[in-house]
Amino acid sequence: MRIGDLAARAGTTTRTLRYYESRGLLPARRGSNGYRTYDEHDLRLLEQIRTLQDFGFELEETRPFVECLRAGHPEGDLCPASLAVYRRKLGELDALIDELQAVRVKVGEQLVKAEAARDELAAGAEVPGGPEPVCEWGGRTR
Repeated sequence: MRIGDLAARAGTTTRTLRYYESRGLLPARRGSNGYRTYDEHDLRLLEQIRTLQDFGFELEETRPFVECLRAGHPEGDLCPASLAVYRRKLGELDALIDELQAVRVKVGEQLVKAEAARDELAAGAEVPGGPEPVCEWGGRTR
């Protein structure tokens, strides 16, 4: 198939395919007429790249999976280099999850403080002459 056909079947653009070719991820085969030619195996390579990128993998991180497919394995994640990328990505994800959980704890603590301060102000407003709570954005809380 030609580049436009492959791009349409893969749900991408010919520009993207040329970029993958320049990065060595997609083979650069040419027919006798000079046009790029591709087959079903190339479509499988693109599907692997796209799936990994959808999962958050950088383009270069897809290389071991592509090479594994090119080596004749039915799946791109059967090779040791692919497994190493999975392990490294899981470590990165675990670190991000830890960071997000720490931020969540801090936001939760700040919410508790803010609600306590609001309640304290509201209690003072019920006393004659006490302050009336005011929203930070300029509106009244009641």
